[in-house]
Amino acid sequence: MLAVWVVLVVSVTCAQTPKRSAQVDPNKYAVIINGPGGEAVYAKQFEEWTGQLSSVLADRYGFDEKHIIKPRATAEEVKGVFETLKTQLVTNNVLFVFLIGHGSYDGKESKFNLIGPDLAASEYNTLLSSLPTKRVVVFNMSSASGEFIKSLAAKGRIVVTATRNGQETNATRFTGFFISALSATDADTDQDGHTSVLEAFVYANRLTADFYKRGGRLATEHALLDDNGDGVGHEKVEAGEGLLARATYLDSLSVDEAAATAATGRLLKERSRLEGEIEQLIARKSNMPEAEYEATLERLFIELAKVNRSIKQAGS
Repeated sequence: MLAVWVVLVVSVTCAQTPKRSAQVDPNKYAVIINGPGGEAVYAKQFEEWTGQLSSVLADRYGFDEKHIIKPRATAEEVKGVFETLKTQLVTNNVLFVFLIGHGSYDGKESKFNLIGPDLAASEYNTLLSSLPTKRVVVFNMSSASGEFIKSLAAKGRIVVTATRNGQETNATRFTGFFISALSATDADTDQDGHTSVLEAFVYANRLTADFYKRGGRLATEHALLDDNGDGVGHEKVEAGEGLLARATYLDSLSVDEAAATAATGRLLKERSRLEGEIEQLIARKSNMPEAEYEATLERLFIELAKVNRSIKQAGS
């Protein structure tokens, strides 16, 4: 049963990127699950956010519209989508999953509200683990979503939640600010021309905090990110956190084939190699001395930053 919610209305002012037609990237897939609002005002808001997110992914970030899947929010339909994805995805595909709506937590299990029976975090983990690709990014932007991190954490998987635990049960604003981050020029903090998962998370988190501060309200949501598989989310990325999210982009870093050169091809291969080494290093973190881990991680990310800059310059 849904709790009683307080409606918060906000006007976001940020530097907007003009709408542009992005080259379609067939490697990326998105599943957007729009949960029931419970009340008309929430149903309308969730529907608007779903439409806005779908549009920005296709128009700005190069998602093929056929690869943006919006199932009816029932357990049967959601399970059916992931069953179909088993046959569609391959190892190198990237899957983004967005949960927009309400959530719940009974002290033992966290769930995302659907029409009829809900699916628990552990059930989503089973669905994701059955896919051939392990390159998965999950944005659970519902209330009480923080507990999802413990169940979904896995090697090579990025999990973002709108709240830090299951006790933050008020309706969340993070979704709207996340969509704003996808359209803002200043979300690209390293100015490489592309928006990483980490950049979008940090930007949306800042706007969310500012919203509560400006209104003189106690913040009832604190977004978390986990990308090293340890099941511990962080509001601020530090000490080795956020590295995979920094190297995972919502838009594509691929260079047009017509402009590609042999040198660019080598750069793309080098980037893939470095990303693989970073994932492997994160997985070995618990078995390494902390100083060695930090030093190796820093070296790899410096190399990755240089390669990404070179790829951008080659495509200019």
